[in-house]
Amino acid sequence: MPEKQWPPMNTDERGLKTLTFSESAFICVHPRLSMFLSGSVGNLLTMSKRILALAIACILPAGPAVAARLKDLVDVEGVRDNQLIGYGLVVGLAGTGDRQQTIFPYQSLANVLERMGIAVSGTALRVKNTAAVMVTATLPAFAQPGMHIDATAAAVGDAMNLQGGILVLTSLRAADGQVYAIAQGPVVTGGFAAGGAGNAQSVNHPTVGRSPGGATVERAAPSVAPKSVVRLQLRQSDFTTSARMVEAINKKFGPDVPLARAESAGLVSVTIPPAFAARPTEFMAELEGVSVDADRPARVVVNERTGTIVLGKDVRIAPVAILHGNLSVQIQTTFTVSQPNALSQGGQTEVVPQTTVGAKEEKARNIVLKQGATVEELVIALTAIGSTPRDVISILQNLRSAGALDAEVVVI
Repeated sequence: MPEKQWPPMNTDERGLKTLTFSESAFICVHPRLSMFLSGSVGNLLTMSKRILALAIACILPAGPAVAARLKDLVDVEGVRDNQLIGYGLVVGLAGTGDRQQTIFPYQSLANVLERMGIAVSGTALRVKNTAAVMVTATLPAFAQPGMHIDATAAAVGDAMNLQGGILVLTSLRAADGQVYAIAQGPVVTGGFAAGGAGNAQSVNHPTVGRSPGGATVERAAPSVAPKSVVRLQLRQSDFTTSARMVEAINKKFGPDVPLARAESAGLVSVTIPPAFAARPTEFMAELEGVSVDADRPARVVVNERTGTIVLGKDVRIAPVAILHGNLSVQIQTTFTVSQPNALSQGGQTEVVPQTTVGAKEEKARNIVLKQGATVEELVIALTAIGSTPRDVISILQNLRSAGALDAEVVVI
């Protein structure tokens, strides 16, 4: 039995091959992978050997949008993380600490020893087992004294490696200058650096390490607990999503008296009902579970550095004909030695550069898209004729300039 061709291709009266699709899709084109998935079944599309770029296409069945929980769409005003920062020392390094050119680590070590009753001059210290680091941490909302949070230490001097070091007691302060946590403990780098001079080997980033649970909260986080009114901040401002949130919340909690009100595209206010007046935490738990059909804007995200394209199923293209070809120019310079003739006087041997320029232009390939075509169809058609991700990026940008692409093109 002959194998079925995928994607299905038809031949019109002019002999042109076209692709047909019956489902909408979310496509991520990446130059390293090529797979088309339909539900849980993967269908591998065989590309031409000339194709340098491969694609992933997740084919999603057409149907209503999947509802998202409210907690995945919004943040509660006053409930936020707080950044902490501090300066400290990592000790116990195997000769990979700060060198003599960096002065402040020795001054810091001298201050630490002085607080312990040992008087020593910072200029007299010559140790290579110590590194000055900046320590950062994130204080979560409603963190209470005694809780443990992760801390990250990054070298600020010329230390080569923090592997095996221990972070000495370091106070972590917030933007208001108050100390909210104390960090101390071993530093895990997740990499290493070995060797020296002209023969060295490094894996990952050994000058930044993490101390899991190495910081202890000493002061409660400055979070504001919801009282009579809860203000929800949308992570992506959108009028349609904001209106749908209000409708869903009122349908669940206030069918008679509306509790939610959209103040703007990015803010929704919800009044806590009398039944939950003494139980705001339980109300927030119920509120986070409300399902909302979030509206997704038509957007194409392009990363030209890696050749990655991410686009949604709602992106549409106007009827358009695309003609695309490649032009490559190659310039080569070779050096030849020119020597004077035998017995010639005043002649010198010289190196003469010879430059050759060659141009190669490929035959243009064309695609015709009809009314209602999607970017899904465009991308798969382009990859089927041997286009690379960078060709697709160039075509998408040209379509946007021509007004044929009904979507926002974001270049990162």
